[in-house]
Order: sequence, then structure tokens, then C-alpha cells
Amino acid sequence: MSRLQDYLWAGPVSLAAVPLAAAARLTGGRVRVTAGVLEAAGGVLRPLLGRAIPGFPISAITLGHVVLAADETALERTRAHERVHVRQYELWGLLFPFVYLAASLAAFVRGRGVYAENVFETEAARESSSA
Repeated sequence: MSRLQDYLWAGPVSLAAVPLAAAARLTGGRVRVTAGVLEAAGGVLRPLLGRAIPGFPISAITLGHVVLAADETALERTRAHERVHVRQYELWGLLFPFVYLAASLAAFVRGRGVYAENVFETEAARESSSA
């Protein structure tokens, strides 16, 4: 697909994440575009991501072509991993959140970790470690 198609296919999820990036900026965080991805770190994202899932603080999360991170350090540390998720969004588009959750459910049913054994996370870990 062309780059425009990639952005359009993942666009609905990206657009839903833009207000969170704006909130980060308005609360002292940093927002920038890096390699075609809107990155936001800090500000209100630190407490939001830290408490999003009780007992499982999130360092960074990708929503389409938007990466939200707790802080700059987390953003730098997870950039390669999160870029794999951007590519996954480009492939799956609006369906990605649903197939991601289905992969977590499949891992759970097999008695595996819903995060570490999610096929999308294992792909991101594998590809980002070889980058």
C-alpha cells in the first residue's frame, strides 16, 4: 500500500489518540513528529498510562500512527518496539485493536501471558531487538 493508504487505513485510531497527545502537550509534555509518527510523552500521560491497567503500568502505547509514552525515557527506550506496532496498524487498520485483544485472549486460553505471549507483542519484541 502507499503511505497515504497506510495513514488512512490506521487513521480512525490515530485520530482518536490525538486528543491524548494534545492533553500531554497542554500539561507540560512533549509532542513531535518523528519518521511520520506523532509522539507524545510526559505531562498527563505519566499518571494515565501508569494507572491504565491496575498492576500493569504502561511505558508506551501505539494507537495507529500515534505513540503515547509516560516520559521521554520510555519513548526512547520503546521506539523500535512501538514502530513495529505502527506497521501492524498499517496492515490491520481499524481491526488491529480487536485482533490484538483476540491474540491476548488466545494466549490466556492457552494458559500463557496475555501480554508477553500475545503474537503481536512477540513479533514487536523480536523485530525491535534485531533493529
